[in-house]
Amino acid sequence: MEKRVAHLEKRIRGTLERLGFEIHPFKVGWYNAVLPSTFHLPYSDNTLAFVVLSIPAMFDKAFKPFLKNQLLEKIHDPVDQCIFHHLSLVRESLADQQVDIMYDYEMLPNRKPRFLAQTAAHVAGAAYYYQRKDVQQDPWGEKKIYGVCIHPCYGGWFAIRALLIFPEVEVPFLQQNSPIDCVKTQGEKIELLNKFNFHWQDWSYRDIIEVKEKYSEEQKMYFATPPAERLKLLGFQGGLQRNTMH
Repeated sequence: MEKRVAHLEKRIRGTLERLGFEIHPFKVGWYNAVLPSTFHLPYSDNTLAFVVLSIPAMFDKAFKPFLKNQLLEKIHDPVDQCIFHHLSLVRESLADQQVDIMYDYEMLPNRKPRFLAQTAAHVAGAAYYYQRKDVQQDPWGEKKIYGVCIHPCYGGWFAIRALLIFPEVEVPFLQQNSPIDCVKTQGEKIELLNKFNFHWQDWSYRDIIEVKEKYSEEQKMYFATPPAERLKLLGFQGGLQRNTMH
């Protein structure tokens, strides 16, 4: 790994890792190379970026302490506010660097997402993005089948939260790490995509592999609760949340 990347990664990890986040570096060119131009990030190919994931520990280490100490804006998702808060602290800790932050919930004026989170995680080697093209004998015919990322340690028990992009840092010699293909057989890949597309509400796709850690019962109950009632579940009076995948 290039020294500049290792140095920045160490600084970012120093802020985020203890709070239940992972970061993985990539070059913008890797991302743009696998997508149509309409989804390209507007940076040079060698620009350094990091994809930010939350893992199960984030709920207790970052989210619940954030709720206790912050005045929430009722119109915004509390999880989004928590992520924004901690990544703003990262930006402050890197005051000597230009850092552009893109969040998974942000949309462009044309209603397209600012970035495709699962593609970013895949090209960074963070999680494998399983799609129907990974299945040799496609059983779905004309059905629309959405892909899903699986983490080698946490299965589906994680979320892709943001990109940190460093426009002034170019890393032409950064080596790409392929994501771990942890859903190994064709049968398991079909099972995963079936569970994600047709039974996602029962959480079972997240356990397609044996996992190191998963969401606590409290965390699962929080995300399974209707958005307007989620904060009350944790003993807070709260506002509205967007209904999304966590």
